[in-house]
This record gives sequence, C-alpha cells and structure tokens, in this order.
Amino acid sequence: EVQFVESGGGLVQPGGSLRLSCAASGFTLDAYAIGWFRHARGKAREAVSWLLSRDNNTYYSDSVRGRFTISSDNAKRTVYLQMNSLKPEDTAVYYCAATPYGSGNYQLPNTYNYWGQGTQVTVSS
Repeated sequence: EVQFVESGGGLVQPGGSLRLSCAASGFTLDAYAIGWFRHARGKAREAVSWLLSRDNNTYYSDSVRGRFTISSDNAKRTVYLQMNSLKPEDTAVYYCAATPYGSGNYQLPNTYNYWGQGTQVTVSS
C-alpha cells in the first residue's frame, strides 16, 4: 500500500525557513515522479515543485524558484522541500504526491495517483 507521512510544517516569520519532509512507503522513489503542491484558501491547488529522482530532473514554479529546493534520499524513501525566504503568500497547506514515470503533465494535480495528508505552512509576523 502506497502511503505518505508529511512533516515539517508550522508557523514562521517572513524571511524564515522550513523544511518539509515526505516519507513514502509501498514504492521506490526512482520509479515515480514526486510533486509538492500547495492549496491556499480561496485559490486552486498549484504545483510548487516536482522531482524525477531517476535522472535528477526538477521543476519549480515561478513563484518559488530560487527560494525552494526539492531533494530526495532514496535510501530513506523521503523527499524534502527546503523553503527559504518565506513570504506571507507562501501560506498554504502543502501536499506531497506521487505518480509513476510517464503519467503525463507533472504540474497537474490530476496526474498524481497518491497524496499525503497535507501539512500547514503559515508565514506571518
């Protein structure tokens, strides 16, 4: 059974940092694309970043590029999202998700088969 356990969310001041973790079980990371999405109140769920660990291919949305970094530890089956220089507009519930290689457009939520429970990130002074 595919499962995710997310952690690392919380309250942080503008300019601060958080690291989100997504611990996976039931599959090997190098056979899947792993994405981080966020859902802010009143907005649609959006892709923040995704990773193809097999070839280290990554994507970042324009709003987070240069501030966020996605990485993985395949031995631990864990994907991380390091978030630096956080802004109030980064406030959202963050989800990790997985889909097999070649499933389609990795920026679209509907491409993903498996989702974590979400972790709240709040950026506020």
